[in-house]
Amino acid sequence: MKSKSIVFSWVEFNDISELDEGDRELLEIAKAAAADAYAPYSGFKVGAALRLENGKILRGTNVENAAFPSGICAERNVLSSASANYPGVRPVALAVIALTADGFSKDPVSPCGNCRQVIAEEEERYGKEIRIILGGYPSVRIVERGGDLLPMQFSRADLRMHP
Repeated sequence: MKSKSIVFSWVEFNDISELDEGDRELLEIAKAAAADAYAPYSGFKVGAALRLENGKILRGTNVENAAFPSGICAERNVLSSASANYPGVRPVALAVIALTADGFSKDPVSPCGNCRQVIAEEEERYGKEIRIILGGYPSVRIVERGGDLLPMQFSRADLRMHP
């Protein structure tokens, strides 16, 4: 028998003003996107901003649907948009923030399990890490590798082809 553990770390900032200009820009774009989200059922609006390797920044929002679970999360929305509109261009950083009737979340909100899986797959696809910026007001968390949010993720290696 072996005992193993998984450990990861993140950096936490007390205020968005402590971020470097690039991270602050992504978070502000995600914040604007959250205000445009379509969330009439939950009232939980999420915005995402994705910086690509070519410098282009894309926005995504969650979009709810009465035929639950036909909606899509902001993170998967923006990653799908990048894949469709900029094929082969690697995602570099992803910022996420949530807005409720009470205002922007005070604590950073982390992506759901489905989004974590998609982020991990994008990292595997390009062989590079995606920096995750989780916004709250006032605090912000930065995780240097999206795959750290989903230890022991399912991957293409698990889909072994039989001879």
